Amino acid sequence: MAATLPPLEHPELEAWLRLSLTPGVGNAAARRLLARFGSAPAIFQASVAELQDCVSLAQAAQLRHAPEGFALALSTTWQWLQSATEGCSHALVTLGDVRYPDSLLHIPDPPLMLYVTGPARWLQRPQPLTHSARSLAMVGSRNPTPQGADNARQFAHSLAGMGWCIVSGMALGIDAAAHAGALAADTTEVPTIAVVGTGVDRVYPRQHKQLAHQIAAHGLMLSEFPLGTPPIASNFPKRNRIISGLSCGTLVVEAALASGSLITARTASEQGREVFAIPGSIHAPQSRGCHALIQQGAKLVTCAQDILEELQGPSSQRPPAASDATTRTPAAAESPLLQAMGYDPIGLDALSARTGWGAAQLQAQLLELELEGWLSRLPGGLFQRTARA
Repeated sequence: MAATLPPLEHPELEAWLRLSLTPGVGNAAARRLLARFGSAPAIFQASVAELQDCVSLAQAAQLRHAPEGFALALSTTWQWLQSATEGCSHALVTLGDVRYPDSLLHIPDPPLMLYVTGPARWLQRPQPLTHSARSLAMVGSRNPTPQGADNARQFAHSLAGMGWCIVSGMALGIDAAAHAGALAADTTEVPTIAVVGTGVDRVYPRQHKQLAHQIAAHGLMLSEFPLGTPPIASNFPKRNRIISGLSCGTLVVEAALASGSLITARTASEQGREVFAIPGSIHAPQSRGCHALIQQGAKLVTCAQDILEELQGPSSQRPPAASDATTRTPAAAESPLLQAMGYDPIGLDALSARTGWGAAQLQAQLLELELEGWLSRLPGGLFQRTARA
């Protein structure tokens, strides 16, 4: 029978929660206190003079009194830890817990503790929640092109199927597509981790309620923020260091120049992780951030194997070449209309000029190709060809 971890005792929980919620005592000060006194409970048994060995007088004074609202926070967290819903368990993974991911110990400002939701089989194992050597962060635009969202699903599905864990932030767009692709993979490992910018008991955005339930049932959801924390703008960039920190590399699928995904890419680079980017059309705003990253040294990738070769070296187990029967181009791909479209978004007028066809003929052909999955209809009356494997 596999070994499991004992639950966190109430006095231990009380000390860790109080340490994390004490005003003016950040992660850095908390780590100094833990190094000095050896455990969270021991910190609160120390005198003000002893505390001043590693924190200021003001911080020491704050530690002598429970924070405002602490009793309610303690009760809420304790009840949450004891509850399990729809097959999901809850855990509070503290700094020094055997389940705490090793890779986070080596980033600036590692979180003091992580609130985690997921299946008991992942949470009760006496080992790190995930190993960065087999984890990849995937981030990108909240408003991706259809091709961008499809790329995210395909990359995530392929990598998760090979035993990799896909880490993302459960935001709209690329994040959601990456989580969905990983969840659809056939794997015995943790397929995906969602690092959220709210309390782990809150779903944001609301339309991801079903996705959140799927991740909690088959992967892991985690947050450094206390239960009940609402969406606060400043918390989302802050959590990005955890997304990149859990992974050995970060893949930016699509990103505009002002995208928050570039924050994650920069954080990954500062942490010494690899950065990858998928190129796109030079005319697409959602690709300009990726192109900028590539110009700055990110590795250009076009398939999952590109990432694996960079992280693991050339593999002798590269997928075998497909037979002629499987690589033969479908007839639809040779359609004159698809050839005329290219891969950039295009409108009816431009298509008519390129093909010489009338609007009625174009509309009929476009509808047929759209139903077969060869193109997508975009806002503004535009169409875009979709790459198919």
